Amino acid sequence: MSTEFFIARRYLLAKRKGLFAMITTFIGVAGVALGVAALIVTLAIMDGFQSDIKKKVIDAQAHITLYGRMQPRDLEVVRAALERDGRIAAFSPFVLGQAILTFDNRSTGVVVKGLDPAGEFSVNNLKNSLTRGSWEPLVSPVKDAPAALVLGEELAKNLGLWVGDDAVLVSPQGAATGMGLLPKMKKFRVAGLVRTGYYEFDNTMAYCALGAAGDFFGLGGGANGGGVRLKDIGAAGPVAADLRKSLGFSYTVKTYADMNQTLFAALKLEKFVMTLVLALIILVATFNIASNLLMMSVEKLRDIGILRAMGAGPAFIRRVFFWEGNLIAVTGIALGVALGVGISIFISVYPVVELPSDIYYITKVPVDLKVRDILATAGVSYLLCMLSALYPALRASKVSPVDAIRYG
Repeated sequence: MSTEFFIARRYLLAKRKGLFAMITTFIGVAGVALGVAALIVTLAIMDGFQSDIKKKVIDAQAHITLYGRMQPRDLEVVRAALERDGRIAAFSPFVLGQAILTFDNRSTGVVVKGLDPAGEFSVNNLKNSLTRGSWEPLVSPVKDAPAALVLGEELAKNLGLWVGDDAVLVSPQGAATGMGLLPKMKKFRVAGLVRTGYYEFDNTMAYCALGAAGDFFGLGGGANGGGVRLKDIGAAGPVAADLRKSLGFSYTVKTYADMNQTLFAALKLEKFVMTLVLALIILVATFNIASNLLMMSVEKLRDIGILRAMGAGPAFIRRVFFWEGNLIAVTGIALGVALGVGISIFISVYPVVELPSDIYYITKVPVDLKVRDILATAGVSYLLCMLSALYPALRASKVSPVDAIRYG
């Protein structure tokens, strides 16, 4: 144990003159602890929401999506190019188009996605999102029955549709007839409802068989897009860049992040703002540490003078006060980390805050504790605390030993 540390520890643990000095020390430690704990809990909850939303987006989408009109021969060329890339796990073509869904005098715009269930389920987790009905009618259509349609749950609620109801899809492109250009209409029967947890999909998407969508949009046996699933989602960017080069300008290649840039940017900005606001709590606590050390330099003025008279230099006095600030900071940060991690684990295990499932699709607050965030919070807090001890240490080191002994 160094002499500076020994003196600093005795100053903090020894009985101080007056209750006010002890209270300011306690406030300094408690302020740092509460600030660190609040920041850790907030970051854990923000990361939990981000991870939950990202999971819902990825479950409903492929890692990489290709757009471009593909006839059956083009599909084989694309599929062969994808199979040569060892980073790609699966590929599934689809037909995507916009239409108007009509039922019982109510209409709304929808995004129709024609898919092959077996291939689609290999590139995303849409299969697990089914809440009512079945995907089977898309695979094996019932003879003499309307084509099957699986709707997002929110979309079905808005139109008053249920499994077994018949609805009409109207194509805004229209079809040329002897009477001129007329809207193309086709009757579909609702075979199931899906709930991905991502409102953007649940309120707009309608899924049908690949062939039915191709006939409805006039693509025949072709497709106008395809979903790609990767073995490692972290490689989405490099793989997409390579696909753009290999497939050429005829196809547009987008990753899941490209298709949800606004959402992810908003979540990132929200996390940054919350971190900045809560960091002010720690900054306020550092002022308490500075004021506490300044009071201690006045209270221990005679002791400082004696140390200087015994041969202690200014650097020695600075180190003593730096050690005092260090002890307060480390104690507060350690308590804050323990409190923040404890609260985060408690919230994740017990439903302290219950969320309405019809709004958030989850019943309890999601928590995702990351070691990186904990270390960053502790590191920045420690740096701020040490900066707060700088001025008191410099001020104490400049005290004249003669004046300190005479007036201390």
